[in-house]
Amino acid sequence: MQFSTHIPSQLIDQFGRHVDYIRLSITDRCDFRCQYCMAEEMTFLPRDEVLSLEECSRLVKLFVRMGVTKVRITGGEPLVRKNAMWLFEEIGHLPGLQECLLTTNGSQLDKYSLTLKAAGVNRINISLDSLDEERFRKITRVGELPKVLSGIEHAIQAGFSNIKLNTVLMRGINDDEAFDLVNFAIQKHIDISFIEEMPLGEVNHDRESSCVSNNETLAQLKSKFSLTPSMHKTGGPARYWQVNGEKTRIGFISPHSHNFCESCNRVRITCKGELFLCLGQEHKIDLMPLLRAHPKDDMPLVEAILQGMRIKPKGHDFDLQRAAPAVIRFMSHTGG
Repeated sequence: MQFSTHIPSQLIDQFGRHVDYIRLSITDRCDFRCQYCMAEEMTFLPRDEVLSLEECSRLVKLFVRMGVTKVRITGGEPLVRKNAMWLFEEIGHLPGLQECLLTTNGSQLDKYSLTLKAAGVNRINISLDSLDEERFRKITRVGELPKVLSGIEHAIQAGFSNIKLNTVLMRGINDDEAFDLVNFAIQKHIDISFIEEMPLGEVNHDRESSCVSNNETLAQLKSKFSLTPSMHKTGGPARYWQVNGEKTRIGFISPHSHNFCESCNRVRITCKGELFLCLGQEHKIDLMPLLRAHPKDDMPLVEAILQGMRIKPKGHDFDLQRAAPAVIRFMSHTGG
């Protein structure tokens, strides 16, 4: 592979923001069909239209050389990708990479927690939207709550100290579980973040009526828990509150009620090799053709990535009152 002294050690976008965080989806497939993420009947990409794990590794290594210090592997459900552990072992201990992270639905953690820990994964985010088994199945359409709870326990036993639950509250579906989910996090000595539902992809419910504002959730939680604003930062968009007297922090990711774009430090790469510069916009650079046309020369990729920095938009444009979603692609395509 050819190396060049012209590869920058930092990525700076047109608004002066330092991009040091990539989220890489390694598959659009998932063993769940969560209502806010996928349609019930999905058509998945053919294998040759998905980045190989070797291509994923090459991209991560290049971005790290360009100053990225934090990489999150997402999906779909990344742990259903065949031989996914190879990728974590390839990138988990890269010089210059400070954090190798995973977002998962938890269904495979009973099998892979120990391997992930040994590979160098620092933190795990686990989606959990209900503690009621029947409701959990309704939200995920096919998921089994006991398997996810077992996965959380295996991750704790494997020694992961930075586990965070991610919860999407939907009005009339699970918005009455905020207290229970926080209590569960406190019991397990882990963190939890509430994420406002994002208008990505066509789903079979009205997002304007189902979306629960994090302002509303925070007000509810303050009525039961003693909370203090926290300066804790993870490099992402969450704003945290500390549960007084407990290890648990409560995060809020609020693309609607609190736009977080002014400090955006991240880009996303889909499993098709599309470099999306913003979750809520269609600005993108196609990296897969360059990967395959130049297997031993990184400079075309470097130039494309730098072009991406020049077109990265100032912010997303989410509006739940639109008749159509802000972005047609599903969250599972972009990467969670």
